[in-house]
Amino acid sequence: MARRRNLPSLSTPIIMASIAVPIAIALLVGWTLVFAGNLAQGDDIATNVWLLVGGVIAFVALVVQMVMFAVFLGREILEVRKQDSFIDSVTHELKTPLSSIKLGLQTLGRPGLDDDKREYLRDMMLTDVDRLQRFVDDILQASRLAHDLDRVHVQQDDVCLAALVDELAESVRLQHKLAADAIRIEVDPDLILITDRAALSVVVRNLIDNAVKYSEAGAVEVTVQAKESPKGLVFEVVDRGIGIPEADLKRVFHRFYRVAAEPVRSRKGTGLGLFVVWALVRSLGGKVEAASDGPGTGTTMRVTLPANALPLKTA
Repeated sequence: MARRRNLPSLSTPIIMASIAVPIAIALLVGWTLVFAGNLAQGDDIATNVWLLVGGVIAFVALVVQMVMFAVFLGREILEVRKQDSFIDSVTHELKTPLSSIKLGLQTLGRPGLDDDKREYLRDMMLTDVDRLQRFVDDILQASRLAHDLDRVHVQQDDVCLAALVDELAESVRLQHKLAADAIRIEVDPDLILITDRAALSVVVRNLIDNAVKYSEAGAVEVTVQAKESPKGLVFEVVDRGIGIPEADLKRVFHRFYRVAAEPVRSRKGTGLGLFVVWALVRSLGGKVEAASDGPGTGTTMRVTLPANALPLKTA
């Protein structure tokens, strides 16, 4: 069983805050009494100054502790909200195909159903089952990557990138019922990578699927391209969809994160797909980044794999 990383506990900051509050109150009361007593007795001013300096330092330390607690608590609240949003998304993602499968099975039970209709329902249910399987696989993979990213085992396979992209793009076309020219592929058919085929497949499929999902219905234009560079291989998925605000270009790779804009919220999603992409690309020794001029301008997802992913060229 995979070992889970240590998660932050709420007990420590709560205990610290519970101690800090009464200490702060006690210090304030104590300082007031001490100063009042010293003034009444006419004690040396220097003594009062040192007491004041010490008190201020102690009070600042308590304030810093309280601020740290507030920041920690804010992060925890944000994480809970993300997980609540994720649960809502999961519920929706599960109910839709399950309802479709249930309807298909009920229809198949009707007498006198012709063979063409049966075949159509069978294909529909298989598509929904495949969708559910991919969805569950994504959740399990995201959980595994979140807890054991540094222990991901990477295999070394010879991968024809053009063939892989063709296969995955066709799968996305069928899933979303797109026209043949909706996804354009500009990848050298002779380009061979030495990398983990399974991990790269998940990365490519998630990026293409995201590009389609966040494009306007009936106006999907996605371009997949790859080129060699001094740093290695640069792989890009470019769309003309709803775009990403500049402030969210890095956050979209965080687990559970979804842009708050309505065009994003109105589409299905869990906030896991790009996190999985980021984690797998990192395990392959590369990096992924998003580029967009803002809402309504489309998005470019750029993956850079290291030079050792490319085979040595022979004369």
